[in-house]
Amino acid sequence: MRFLFPTPSRMHFALILLAFTFCIVFAAGNLCAEKPVWQPSPGHTQVPIWPGAVPDAPSSTGPETSTTREQDHLAAGRPWTYIEQVSQPTMTVYSPVGKNTGAAVVVFPGGGYSILAIDLEGTEVCDWLTSRGITCVLLKYRVPDSGPAYHNDCKCNIHPKAPTALEDAQRTVGLVRFHAADWHIDPHKIGVLGFSAGGHLVANISTHFAQRAYAPVDSADSVSCRPDFAVAIYPGHMLENTTKEFELNPEIPVTTRTPPTFLLQAEDDNVDGVKQSLVYYIALKNAGIPVEMHLYAQGGHGFGLRRTNLPITGWPQLVETWLGTIGMILK
Repeated sequence: MRFLFPTPSRMHFALILLAFTFCIVFAAGNLCAEKPVWQPSPGHTQVPIWPGAVPDAPSSTGPETSTTREQDHLAAGRPWTYIEQVSQPTMTVYSPVGKNTGAAVVVFPGGGYSILAIDLEGTEVCDWLTSRGITCVLLKYRVPDSGPAYHNDCKCNIHPKAPTALEDAQRTVGLVRFHAADWHIDPHKIGVLGFSAGGHLVANISTHFAQRAYAPVDSADSVSCRPDFAVAIYPGHMLENTTKEFELNPEIPVTTRTPPTFLLQAEDDNVDGVKQSLVYYIALKNAGIPVEMHLYAQGGHGFGLRRTNLPITGWPQLVETWLGTIGMILK
């Protein structure tokens, strides 16, 4: 029996054909849309938030990747990109376009503390904010398991050994306030905005700012990391993890120093139900905190800023009006 080995030219063609075939076969899973790492748009640079070793770093983690959903699970009929396996958190500063209100917002993308919806709930938010004269700081915080997360093997919240997402959030808000003069920001107008798990992170830092969750590393950790205002869009992980149906998670201890808060959620949200916002709203009201909540009949979950025919997607204008009522920007 003779074995016919391909010539170099045939081998080259075979490899190309094989690679093409794999892309076709796995297109539905978007494997061919995967990139090694996410990078912001030209003119913007990611900056590590930790000057040295990252506190409470996991013993091992896979390489960071970004994947674009191009075929399934579209958002408002369009692709979106998510990041996985973030072990080196960064922030990217987006400066205002035209006028500068002096306000700044640190943005926390959602993703169940497993991934980060980096464009849908990140860069697209910064495009909106900077067009309104607000500095946007996009935080790429650590995932997975950096905050309470739902795992497939149970319907309960799984808590990490260390609140690493909160550490990253506290560090970033402190850095923004520390560099306020350099970045032309009013240090008394620094807020946070987040979606889903990022909405939980908004509530977490709004109630955990008096003490850092990590050992201070430099002078930036000596300034306050308390947000001056907070915006939580379809937040999750807000309910008590017991058989009680309507009680705020005790790990979100609202006090009279919790900042003014804006809440928005759809009643048909089947990922993080409307009770998530309701229990937080009641706790804020009971503490005397200025809070504005908008509930809509339809909208679901994970719509970000992308406009559809549903009224809930007009929420950015509501936030702008609210920021004017609390004195963060001019009405």
